This record gives sequence, C-alpha cells and structure tokens, in this order.
Amino acid sequence: MQERMGRRIVFFPLPLQGHINPLFQLADIFYSKGFSISIICTRFNAPNPDNHPHFTFHTIDDGLSEEDATMKDMIALTIKLNETCANSLRECLSEMLSSGSAQERVACLISDAMCYSSQAVADSLNLRRIALRTSGISAFASSLAYPLIVEKGYLSMQDTEAMVPELPPLRMKDIPKVKSQVPGLYEELLSHMVKATKLSSGLIFNSFEELESRSLATVYQDLCISIFPIGPFHKRAPSTSASLLTEDRTSISWLDEQGPNSVVYVSFGSLAAFEKDDFIELAWGLANSGQPFLWVVRPDQGQGPGRFPDGFLEEVERRGHVVGWAPQREVLAHPAVGAFLTHNGWNSTLESVCEGVPMICLPRFSDQTINARYVSDVWRVGLNLEKSIERRAIERAVRSVLLEKEGKEIRARMACLRNKASECLDEGGSSSESFGTLVNRIRSF
Repeated sequence: MQERMGRRIVFFPLPLQGHINPLFQLADIFYSKGFSISIICTRFNAPNPDNHPHFTFHTIDDGLSEEDATMKDMIALTIKLNETCANSLRECLSEMLSSGSAQERVACLISDAMCYSSQAVADSLNLRRIALRTSGISAFASSLAYPLIVEKGYLSMQDTEAMVPELPPLRMKDIPKVKSQVPGLYEELLSHMVKATKLSSGLIFNSFEELESRSLATVYQDLCISIFPIGPFHKRAPSTSASLLTEDRTSISWLDEQGPNSVVYVSFGSLAAFEKDDFIELAWGLANSGQPFLWVVRPDQGQGPGRFPDGFLEEVERRGHVVGWAPQREVLAHPAVGAFLTHNGWNSTLESVCEGVPMICLPRFSDQTINARYVSDVWRVGLNLEKSIERRAIERAVRSVLLEKEGKEIRARMACLRNKASECLDEGGSSSESFGTLVNRIRSF
C-alpha cells in the first residue's frame, strides 16, 4: 500500500445498495493510490464503518422522517434526500475544509450523480466535484436523450417492439419504466441529474471502453466535460463488503458440492420484488428445468415454507438452495456456476461479464431493460426473457444455457468479453489509462 500523499478525497454516496457498492469500491481504489478517504453518509442506510477502518466516516442528518425512510417510491425518496441533505452536507464539508491541515487538504468531492444537489453545495464552497454514475454508459446515454424521448411521444409506445431510432439497439419497450406516485417525477430527477453533471469537473463510469464504445462516443458528444470510464471497479478493489444485508456463506459450501458449470444462480438485487403469481411461476420454472440452482430470496420477500408453492420444496430438496443474501462476486466466480438468472442491474451485469457467466435476463425496471438488451442483442452473451415470468420460458432458458449448443456458443462469446474486461485494467489498457488521467487531474486540483 502506498504512503499517504497528503491529499484527501471526500465521497458522498446515494444510500441505496446498488449505489453504495461501486462508490466504496472506487474509494478503495483511490486509497490504494495514496489518497486519504473520507465518507459522508446519511443516517438512512448508513454502512458499517467497522468494515472500512482505513476510511474516515462522517454521518449527517438526512432529514428523513420514519415514513420517508420506509418509502417504496425510490424516485421520490431520491429527490427528497437531495432536498433534505443539502444543508447538512454543506456544513460537514465546510467544517472539513476549515479544519484540514496544509499537509492533507481536501482535493475534491466525488458524489453519486443522483446526488445532484451536491454540485451546488460544492460550488458554494469553491470545491471541485466529480460525479460518479453507477449505471452503464448506455443507460446514461438514454438519460441524456430522455427529453427527446418525451418530446417525440415514445413513452406512449413503450409496449411495442419498434426501434428507438436515436438509440439503437433499443426498442420502445426498453425505455426505462420507473414507477412513481407523482407523474413526471422521473423526468424531473433525470433533468436535475444531467444538469448537475454538466456543471461538474468530470464524470466517472464503472464501465470500460471496449464494452460500451458506441455509447461512450455519444456521451462524449453530448457532454462538454471530461469522462473517465475506469471500470470494472470490483476487479481492482479489495473484497471488503459494503453490503447492507448479511451474506449467507452456505452459498459457497453448497456450490462446492456441485459439478462444473451445472448451477444457475438466481438473484434480483436489493430492490426488485415479485407478485405472488410471478414468484410461483419462477419457482416452478426452476424446479422443472431439472438443474441445480442457488436462489436468493431476500428476507423482505419472505422465506418461510408458505412463500413457496405447495410441493416445491420437496421437489427441489436435493438440487435447490435458497438463501436470504449471497456473496455475489464470490458466487459468480465459483466454477460450479454456469448461468446467472438476473434482473440486470448494472453491478450484477458487469460482475457476470467479468466472471464469464452467461446471463438469463429478467429485467424489472429502470436501466435494467437497457442492460438486458445489450446482453442479448449487442454482446450476445445471454438470453432476454424481457420480463416474461412464465415457467416454461424459464425452464427452456435454463436448459438452453446450461445444456445445449446455444449455451456453449454464448459461453464462448462471454469468455472473449471476460478477457477484454481483464485486459482493460492491465498497464496500457483503456481503463488503466483513463484512471491514470483521472488521478493526475485530481492531483492538480
């Protein structure tokens, strides 16, 4: 580990699991380069500082009521956090700036792009802010195009197969659908995020050039700021956990007993939920496939026998393992895992690419439909069920990827993509070069 260089970077995450993980990975990467790290976090979903003893933590008042903290509307919650945290964030940063020594001054703030109000806070303190977008580059390109999507009336065509002319290879049904209690709130959030990002001193992506070159060119064209695709973060960050849920280690011991490439790993992230009928279809699809499976059913989704259809647990007793949460990176790297049935959140998609595991895509909302389209139609490393939760479709997809010729062809393409994900981090690789440029930029602040 390098000695501290006398420069500190302050990180501010959006307090949702899928946003916390990549930000902490990025913080670890900068720490390994000699920067000191401070994390400003909200009381809501605060990570455990004991897991990161090399960081300095500051907790601010998030202004959320008990009712706010249980909000199911993630769009409304994100906007609320931007409104209620701004003053507390300003006070915390101001104190850090005034109390910092000449030997270790704050270089910049790196905050989640969805924490858009942090840009005005940083500006008021004459502090440089770099935005971190935790989605893929292709999903961000669609965010930039969202006003055009609205203007052209594409939202009324979201159930059709028609192509989006301005965003190939996306179809109208791939345009992100995000439920909110208030009409127009999603567009408002994207507008705030894009405007603040354009005012920032740079934009970081947890992706790499070879994976999303066309979308990267589009974003370069639309933004007049520096862009740093320096992922995949988790391949160069230590394996410390920022998980808000307890990982069940029996996942690994169970996998140890399975044959190579024989298991389908099933997980839909920290937020996606299923109606009862869909859950039953998913369960019987896995059972009828005849293949071993490791299934993450979160505690909030219910894990008791009454949650599963009658006869299911008896049917899969010897070849199915259900856990509340799994150490996903370790699971995907396990030689027994031959397929990943996923919601296609960006973290999951990228982790699957890095481990060379073919995907069966069952996107639920937000950027997941975009990621799934790229998996199936551009990179051709998975099958896209396109939200179709029907037992026969799930059974066919699992058997196809694990047992049939199509699965072998997908696995071969995935192996090539996995190699590119590794090579981009080597000396002279695209992500390595981009990260070097970013480090030099921050040192110059």
